[in-house]
Amino acid sequence: MVFAELLDKAGGAGLFQVLQVLTLILPSILMPSQMLLENFVAATPDHRCWAHMLDNGSEAPANLTPEALLRVSIPLGPSHRPHPCRRFRQPQWQLLDSNTTATNWSKAATEPCVDGWVYDRSTFTSTIVAEWELVCDNQGLKALAQSIFMAGILVGSMAWGLLSHRRFGRKLMLTWCMLQVALAGTSTVSAPNFLVYCGLRFLSAVGMAGIIMASAVLAVEWTVSRQRAVTMTTLGCSYSAGQMTLGGLAFALRDWRDLQLTVSTPFFAFFLISWWLPESACWLMVMGKPDQALQELKKVARINGHREAEKTLTVEVLMSSMEEEMASAKAHRSVFNLFRVPELRWRACSLFLVKFFGRRMTLASFQTLAGLCILANMLVPQDMQTLRVVFAVLGKGCFGIILNCMIIYKPELFPTSLRMTTDGFLQSAGRLGAVIGPLIRMTCQAVPLLPPILYGTAPIVASLIILLFLPETQGLPLPDTIEDLKNQRSAAARANRQKVVIKENTYF
Repeated sequence: MVFAELLDKAGGAGLFQVLQVLTLILPSILMPSQMLLENFVAATPDHRCWAHMLDNGSEAPANLTPEALLRVSIPLGPSHRPHPCRRFRQPQWQLLDSNTTATNWSKAATEPCVDGWVYDRSTFTSTIVAEWELVCDNQGLKALAQSIFMAGILVGSMAWGLLSHRRFGRKLMLTWCMLQVALAGTSTVSAPNFLVYCGLRFLSAVGMAGIIMASAVLAVEWTVSRQRAVTMTTLGCSYSAGQMTLGGLAFALRDWRDLQLTVSTPFFAFFLISWWLPESACWLMVMGKPDQALQELKKVARINGHREAEKTLTVEVLMSSMEEEMASAKAHRSVFNLFRVPELRWRACSLFLVKFFGRRMTLASFQTLAGLCILANMLVPQDMQTLRVVFAVLGKGCFGIILNCMIIYKPELFPTSLRMTTDGFLQSAGRLGAVIGPLIRMTCQAVPLLPPILYGTAPIVASLIILLFLPETQGLPLPDTIEDLKNQRSAAARANRQKVVIKENTYF
């Protein structure tokens, strides 16, 4: 943890940190737009079968209104609207009789939409659902596209976590992933078919996983302990701002290609801007690259106006200051240390279950409150919509706080040499949860209470795991090695014993 002292000399909370956060905020605002994009580009508009007499002007009788032609051409669906997936084989002229009920039709008199569909384009002028007709028998393909995208984030989290461990570091991964998102995202609008579209979205998701991981780790490793919470909270709030931004963009841009280009093209600019960012100096040190680490530290010191640090910081100073950390990191670089070392094993396994939860008492409290909100909604009658919305919004707010705290807490639990690898593992765990969530919801048809019970009790159980197995890290410098983690535990134990002695002396 000596690196925290070196960072302090170079300016751990100065102009560089402000510029770095501003640079990382820009892509962070558009990240939710990429993740939630299919809520709009894959929206399913109202639709019905294309009918010859109704949609071919040359075959339509001149004495009938469009409403009458619709009545004899398309049967009514379950919601008493034109059926989205069936049409009459022959015009049902008897339905024009006012005494005939429009619902009196047999399935034998109908057929599927063999000539395609007609879509309501009043809300969205174009979506991928209308583009490739992902409706009726093909409506499952829409969910497939979302699953492929989430699979891309899962694969990206695992792959980038392992690749950054020794080979690529933080900066190179960040810049490459921004370029990948830009290329894959803009190429999507030219996709000739649905399969190519899904492939490009998969590549975009892989790149997004790298941006999420690298931006958070870079920010936390270049910030001193006293400013870390503010920095990471700022980045966390940018995600919420991005969700609001997407809503505004989708309101203004009703064509899916226009929306896709708008949220993807800026990543070319982010790719160019990100080149000024320095690589993590602490990662360079533990990887045995002191010369490069020194260059980055001097660059930060120069931007922060610490001219004296440029003279005092030398390779010899860095080597002597972090000699033990470098030796320890070299001996413990294996990814399997995540499960071999007790301190890491407990933290990784606990976070596997509480992927979106953060620091100790604060996170445990909001986690419990979120679970109680979900369980409380089970007891509220369906007709009391206002109260149900109150509980839903309160629970959503709790999870928002938890996510922001997790961004701060997660990097503080693991050493520099394994921080990105761990983040990739945990990101994968989170995406696995996103895959399981819809499967749990499917059980509501057989056991209606099972999904809310699971969703409500899981956060409460997770809060107990936080309190039992995860340490408090507030105010502590980032651990550089596994030995630092052990020292943290020893220091915490000594502090607890000292508190006990003080209380006993006070009592007597």
